[in-house]
Amino acid sequence: MKKFVKTGKIAAAAAAAAVIGVGGLGQLNPVLAAKLPLIGKIFEQVAEDATYSGDYADKKTVLTNEDPAGNLDTSDYSVSDQGVTLTASEVYCDGYSIFLTVNIQAEDEDFTHIPEHYTGTNATDSRTAAGFYIDGTWSVDESSGERLENTFEGQVMDSHTFAGMLKVDLTEKAAGNGRLSLNISGLGYDDDRMLDSEEISASHQMEGSWNLALPFEVNETDVKTIAVGEKNGNITLDDVVISPYQVIVHATTPGEPRELTDDRREKLLSKDPDMTDEKMQELLGWSYEPCQTICFNQDGEMLYSDSEMAGRAGFAVQGKEIKTLHIFIFDNLDDWEQMEREGMNSSVADRAVIAKEVHVE
Repeated sequence: MKKFVKTGKIAAAAAAAAVIGVGGLGQLNPVLAAKLPLIGKIFEQVAEDATYSGDYADKKTVLTNEDPAGNLDTSDYSVSDQGVTLTASEVYCDGYSIFLTVNIQAEDEDFTHIPEHYTGTNATDSRTAAGFYIDGTWSVDESSGERLENTFEGQVMDSHTFAGMLKVDLTEKAAGNGRLSLNISGLGYDDDRMLDSEEISASHQMEGSWNLALPFEVNETDVKTIAVGEKNGNITLDDVVISPYQVIVHATTPGEPRELTDDRREKLLSKDPDMTDEKMQELLGWSYEPCQTICFNQDGEMLYSDSEMAGRAGFAVQGKEIKTLHIFIFDNLDDWEQMEREGMNSSVADRAVIAKEVHVE
């Protein structure tokens, strides 16, 4: 089974610096004790402390409902293998990412020792969530598969039940309706009894096949795109997207043509045996190196930096009011880290390749 990957600069640092045990069944969610339906209401249970927190009630689409007896109204979005059942519950898409909730059940597993990690910008936020690793691929409609490098983030409900949410960043902006295919080949979770080990990542691993095809509809309510076009040298801050749960900064950075490897050539030829190398290179496009981006709102509050890839930096809103964004793009990681420690008025602010104030309202 492939090694699971944790993404996000601040997220990874927080997880490494402070991992908290769940503390036993007595501290688990009161929904369990009340025996209330969970599936169809997972956002309500996990979204407050998840990285991409917020109220999803008016924006989500419910895929699967559960009655008080625990019966599901459909089996279309539930799949089982190796004694583990995954049930998709709700979905929301802002056009740039898909937010999905799932329920994981395994009678032969004990989830009570899954540790929690910090999901805020610092430990004083007291925001924590448990994580469940996944391995496999995802795709939308007829697109080629992308590797899953994400984590279900949520709560342990009881010994055999985990409820969590997953965020999948789309490679292209979606419009209208679509279908997300999840082809999960591995599941795993850490164990707080192994915290002294050198490597606890996914200490409990399961291989299998859990495939789900989930419909979604883009909800552009409260989603705003602001064109910027700020350029310095060969780096351009293209635009900023503000949605109810995330801020996305799109930037163009220096790059070079992607290498036409034998594997890539073979894959492209399988689709079109007559394809020329020139056409292959055109399809492969350019490979861009990511910069290091950091954002603050009008009150100087730093937005949680979850992940950054070439051309796109993602930040969690986490309920913060956003009237103005102060965006800093660095080409030096040390400078980024110093501003992350010192805040918006850091002495390295003038070292940013681009420093831009963007008015949202």
